Amino acid sequence: MPNLDHPAYPAADLLHLESLVPCRESQVSMLLSIFGERQQFSFPSIFIYGHTSSGKTYVMQTLLTTLQLPHVFVNCVECFTSRLLLEEILIQLQSSSSGTDQACPVHCDTLNDFVRLFKQAVATRELQDQTLYIVLDRAEQLREMEANILPAFLRLQELTDRNVTVVLLSEIVWELFRPNVGCFEPFTMYFPDYSIGHLQKILSQNHPPEYSADFYSAYINILLGVFYMVCRDLKELQHLAALNFAKYCEPVVRGEANERDTRKLWKNIEPHLKKAMQTVYLREISSTQWERLQQDGEEPGQLKGLSAHTHVELPYYSKFLLIAAYLASYNPVRTDKRFFLKHHGKIRKTNFMKKHEKTSNHLLGPKPFPLDRLLAILYSIVDNRVAPTANIFSQITSLVTLQLLSMVGQNDQLDGPRYKCTVSLDFIRAIAR
Repeated sequence: MPNLDHPAYPAADLLHLESLVPCRESQVSMLLSIFGERQQFSFPSIFIYGHTSSGKTYVMQTLLTTLQLPHVFVNCVECFTSRLLLEEILIQLQSSSSGTDQACPVHCDTLNDFVRLFKQAVATRELQDQTLYIVLDRAEQLREMEANILPAFLRLQELTDRNVTVVLLSEIVWELFRPNVGCFEPFTMYFPDYSIGHLQKILSQNHPPEYSADFYSAYINILLGVFYMVCRDLKELQHLAALNFAKYCEPVVRGEANERDTRKLWKNIEPHLKKAMQTVYLREISSTQWERLQQDGEEPGQLKGLSAHTHVELPYYSKFLLIAAYLASYNPVRTDKRFFLKHHGKIRKTNFMKKHEKTSNHLLGPKPFPLDRLLAILYSIVDNRVAPTANIFSQITSLVTLQLLSMVGQNDQLDGPRYKCTVSLDFIRAIAR
């Protein structure tokens, strides 16, 4: 039984719409209830918010296009001034009314001009008996424009005396939009994040025709098991799924396994998914470079200029300070004499580690250390003599500013400031080389 049902629209169109917006049927049903029939006046303004990749823009575009509702769709990032925004709305109205993509230039300097030209454009399109929808994507940009733009769009139906509904799409909540003076309150609607079950269902729909749906669904299940805790972005997951599927299929292509040998397929893809974890969201390499790395079996770090994080340029002594900070964060204080003194005396060969120290310090995380301990380790690992000058202390401050070190507590503590090293072991290894 279909989830979408509305007497004003054909059942076939609603069924097709439902197939295009999986896991967003309840939101589409709510929007259809608000819109009503074509000739009915809808709510003057609707505010839809949710995190990135929660389907706001896609659902609105698909809904309006599939049901052939008259609409204008504008991205506020592209139209970053009020003049560009108002003119783009009028140009889209003109081009749709003439039936061509070419429209005459429109000059609209003020909101009064926009209201006058908008009435003319609506009359030209003969939309008096239909609701026109103006969708403003990335609507948070409206806050950077003149103070009268946002209140005017919220009550555009009243200003123009036309059947028009303005839909604002944003990633932030309405409380961060509301002007200091009173304004018309829009109907607020929230798009929640996709759950892991929703992501599994959506991603599984894109399976290649040469493989079975169950085989691709098992691959998506493995992919989500690795990436779901660090990445909920549907677009990013779709990119990762397309990028790594060829590697997952390699044993099947070579004839070493069939589609049901999940264990062999997992062992083949596991190291490559771990490599992909290093570049989630960063786009440090192109898809072509990544595929070449998979074929050659190289590490991502072996590609020249791959990562800005492993090739960061630091002053000479800042590198030693960072290495010293890492050693101070992950080594117990009582091992300093053993590790950093040349003549530390005789050490008894006993199991001197405490019970809680038998756990890897990398699992426990970095420990705070005082400034004097950092400098003592620095003097030990640098070959030539280093004077404690203002230059050294300014470099420590710079490392804190770059968030390579973090300060624990305040500067006005009696025992001096304490720090933690926030970089990984791979980062320190790259600097130490």
